Amino acid sequence: MLAYERFGHGDPLVLIHGMGHRRQAWYPVIDRLAAEFDVIIPDLPGHGASAPLDSSVGPKDAMRVALEELFDGLGIEGPHVAGNSLGGLIALELGNDGLARSVTALSPAGFWAGPRDFRYITSLFGSVMTAARASAPVAGRLTKSPTGRMAMMGWLYQHPENLSPEMALGDLRNMLAARRTVNHLLKNAYTFTPVANDVPVTIAWADHDKVLLPYQARRARRLMPAAHHVWLDHCGHVPMPDDPALVADTIIAGAHAVPVPTVSTAGSAA
Repeated sequence: MLAYERFGHGDPLVLIHGMGHRRQAWYPVIDRLAAEFDVIIPDLPGHGASAPLDSSVGPKDAMRVALEELFDGLGIEGPHVAGNSLGGLIALELGNDGLARSVTALSPAGFWAGPRDFRYITSLFGSVMTAARASAPVAGRLTKSPTGRMAMMGWLYQHPENLSPEMALGDLRNMLAARRTVNHLLKNAYTFTPVANDVPVTIAWADHDKVLLPYQARRARRLMPAAHHVWLDHCGHVPMPDDPALVADTIIAGAHAVPVPTVSTAGSAA
């Protein structure tokens, strides 16, 4: 079973972090969400305190299977699911499979406009990993200052000064520890193909996203016109510490959304 933490009471809500991140990414929004939900935050395989990724199957599929096993192990069926980045893509696929009661995807992966978008991602993560390894010996000192946190984490957050030094340092060390999993994930450009069902979906894109650039939100709108599409103003790719109240309220609104009925077009020309 995946490493996880659990907070609050109510309907189950599972929060899925992104590639190279960890469950602590959700800490800024936990208090607000736990007031309404039974909140579960796991570490994905190969991340945080969870076991390494199962290399016998595709990495993205292995993560979905691990989450489904977590649902079974905790005795939860059809939880609300929210995810960020890769976690957003996984959340959308759980919705596709009818395994989520609602889905809120924050700057989700899978909406590439073409190969150039994915090359940008692989180059970005390669550069970040190289810089992280080089700065590791002095990372403790760098993360103690807002300027240092901006230099190290500005690619992920619009306001890295909101991070505590301990959180920033933990994020850096986690990313380095997860580098094999990250490299494995970056071997393929996973795309998302929606299916028609009654699972309500909210897609919220950070307007200052430097990882999955905001123009990808237009492709998401074209592919999923029935979803609720919103912007997360003044937020970066990992928006939770940038504006905790906005992110929490977006997830709550998504979980309370009324399902959009599936409309059949059969015989519509008659």
